[in-house]
Amino acid sequence: MSKKATSAVPAEASDIVTTDRFQWSDLLKKDDWQAIWIGFIIIAIAAVSVISGAFNFSAAKFSTWGNGVSLLEQLSGGLAVKLIRTLLVLGILFGVGNKLKGTSPKTYLPAFLGLFVLATLVRVISAEYTLNRYLEWAFWALIVGLVISNTVGVPQWLKPAVQTEYYIKAGLVIMGFSVLFSNIVNFGLYGLGIAWFVTPIVIIFMWFFGTRVLKIDNKPLVITLSTATSVCGTSAAIAVGAASKAKKTDLSLAVSISIIFTVIMMVAEPIIIRAVGLGELMGGALIGGTVDSTGAVTVAGTALGPTAQTVAVLVKSIQNILIGFIAFAVAVFFATRVEREGSADPARKIGASEIWYRLPKFILGFFAASLLASFVFLPLVGKETVSSINSVLDQYKNWAFILAFTSIGLDTNFRELKDQFQGGKPLVLYVVGQLFNIILTFLVVYLLLSGKFVPLPTLVG
Repeated sequence: MSKKATSAVPAEASDIVTTDRFQWSDLLKKDDWQAIWIGFIIIAIAAVSVISGAFNFSAAKFSTWGNGVSLLEQLSGGLAVKLIRTLLVLGILFGVGNKLKGTSPKTYLPAFLGLFVLATLVRVISAEYTLNRYLEWAFWALIVGLVISNTVGVPQWLKPAVQTEYYIKAGLVIMGFSVLFSNIVNFGLYGLGIAWFVTPIVIIFMWFFGTRVLKIDNKPLVITLSTATSVCGTSAAIAVGAASKAKKTDLSLAVSISIIFTVIMMVAEPIIIRAVGLGELMGGALIGGTVDSTGAVTVAGTALGPTAQTVAVLVKSIQNILIGFIAFAVAVFFATRVEREGSADPARKIGASEIWYRLPKFILGFFAASLLASFVFLPLVGKETVSSINSVLDQYKNWAFILAFTSIGLDTNFRELKDQFQGGKPLVLYVVGQLFNIILTFLVVYLLLSGKFVPLPTLVG
């Protein structure tokens, strides 16, 4: 495999070799390792700021404006200072990372400033009163990038900062701190049954439906879209896209389809659940297991009521824990099976060292952050302090994701995206897979939470 394996463009199976191996310089120069260091630096500073109370490390967060609330009041009330802090923290960390990768700061930093301005525009748009009620910032980040890339085009000076995978990997490491294993205890076997039993079955179903029935040749696209559908949308898509060496166009397509249907399901699912009288407990669990985005799950659950919101977020949180495991499994599966089938030497065995080399290392950072929060910070400083740390980290994670989603839009051309549809097959794959996901999740939810087969959980009364 080429040493440029951190690119989203996959090597063909016939090009896979085992001559390149880990070098100590990779710890400083590769995106995956840099994402871990950046994520843990932010986690460490946030933890110190909250526990000591000596300084404020909060990133900028736009409250809802419009409908009588002024945006200018937020800027004059300390938001401008937080914006500058956010720009400096992320600019320095990603700037140093790019310097270590060989990109001149004179080239990267002006580009990053331009991208950050676009990301700020996204935050402003998505915080507007009406828009904020229906669409998440991820949607607007993608739209802003798409509009620029498909109209005036992305200026040359901005392109060095368009690094989708880099930002999302760092964001996922930060996100790992919020994925507490205690969530499994909180909802017990109910959450495990809904989130962990259904998810792998849906992935396997979509894989076979996409490759055997629809006969889609682009297998990284199939597995990326399958995981986005069954786990948590864009975060899972990017993690598995890296594990399967999906192209940027594959990732753009999977994310675009996921976001569009997330918006539809976020609005429609609570209405349908209320119409059929499913109730908050079962309805919240169904939303948590089928709506892709965590933010959309929260909104949809809230529309049903407080119990539905609690259950929906718990199911989605438990489901999110699977991201790392699934990405690892996909990396192993593609290295040992998929790429061997298309190789010039399909009988060649791929050893553990090859699998390790190909594994997205930022997934290790995701696991490490989750374990650190669950088994070190939670016992030492308590749930409230960990929650406060996560409140700070959540915004840095969101900024990293906004930079990533804006980059996806800037890096996506509609003509290239059209070529990936292969006669509409990816859309058919998503629709059929999501319908299967909804039906299977409903059956498991009915079995566990209807009260007819097993006792109801005490968590929600």
